[in-house]
Amino acid sequence: MTDGAHDTTVEVRGYLMVLGALLALTLITVAVSYLRLPEAPAVLVALSIALGKAALVAMFFMHLNREKAMVYWPLGLTAVVFVALIAFVLWTEADHLFGTRFTGAFGKVAP
Repeated sequence: MTDGAHDTTVEVRGYLMVLGALLALTLITVAVSYLRLPEAPAVLVALSIALGKAALVAMFFMHLNREKAMVYWPLGLTAVVFVALIAFVLWTEADHLFGTRFTGAFGKVAP
């Protein structure tokens, strides 16, 4: 009976450590927002922190750190498809990103 209580205590301690890490990363995100970084580095830093937080949630709260390797194949495939879709959208719409002026049907510039 003592072993079960010990395992629960260790597991709760791990959850509390992950919670502390998530709170710390949230505070870091807020602190970085006050640095007034240029747009591209700010987005890169914010996405990096968000990726770390998502990994913590997935690994510990969704218990993916104890799963078999076969679970990681669909997750990896999902990540690859997601990146491919985002890259495809950026590739096809790249000409609209950098100040392109859209014209109407008769060559007039759209508002």
